[in-house]
This record gives sequence, C-alpha cells and structure tokens, in this order.
Amino acid sequence: MSQELLDLIVNKVHTLHGKETIEEPVLNFGKPMIVLDSGNWDLATAKLLHDDEALQFDFLSCVTGVDYEEHMEVIYNFYSTILDHYVYVKIKTSREEPTVMSAEPVWKSADYMERETYDLLGIDFPGHWRLKRILLQDDWEGHPLRKDYITDKKALGLD
Repeated sequence: MSQELLDLIVNKVHTLHGKETIEEPVLNFGKPMIVLDSGNWDLATAKLLHDDEALQFDFLSCVTGVDYEEHMEVIYNFYSTILDHYVYVKIKTSREEPTVMSAEPVWKSADYMERETYDLLGIDFPGHWRLKRILLQDDWEGHPLRKDYITDKKALGLD
C-alpha cells in the first residue's frame, strides 16, 4: 500500500507542477516521503495534500527543521485520519536565506511548530499569520540549533 500511495502522491504533484518538482520520492521506514526544493512547496501543493479525495492528509503531526551545513530542511509529517496513511514531506532550503512557505494556512497545527523552527533555526515561513519567537526572548540574538551558532559556554555556566 505504501508504494502505491507514494506513486499516487508523485503523480498528483507532477500533474500539478511538472516532472521536475520532486527531487526524491522514497519509502522511509515503509512510509512515503517526498523531497522538494522550497521553490516547489506552495499553497497549491499543501491544498492538494489536504483536499484531494485520494489523499486527505487532514492532520499535521510534526514539523521539524534540520541544519545540514550545506542546506537546511523542514520536515512535515502528515497523516490522514480518514484513510489511515502517512506521508513525510522534506523541503530543502538554503542556509543563507532559509525560507519555506508556511503550512499554517492549511493546517493550523503548524502554528507553534513553525514558530519553534523559526526561533531555533532561523527558517522564515512566509504566509504564517504571526511568525515570532516562541521559546526565546524577542531580543535573543541568533538561532541556537544552527551549526554556526556560537555560544559563550562560560557565560551560560557550562564551562
């Protein structure tokens, strides 16, 4: 079933945006996963995943970010409570100006999770209704989960 679902998602995204949209469709621990460039993640793709009758990904369970030194990624974990299937969507973005279109207009649960990713990794989410720090103070400098973040361990009492 998972390979069939992956093929279905790939075909629907290709129909929407063209064949070069998905960088890498794979099964990740038996679950479908697609990798997109941030330029290919848009509101139309999000609505396709959410609204298409064969997909119906109505639940966003997790949003996380990863810093890979050469690029950054945002990973969305979607689940269909109606059809009982999953998909992982990885979105690659640059480290210099990390930007990924917000999923919050389609899945309201993205609100806090995207804000956390913004706060800790500095990834911008255009389209988010209120993108601001959620864990750190507003005047905090930098993003502590980035690989290039420099801490003063002595000042933090970690020396």
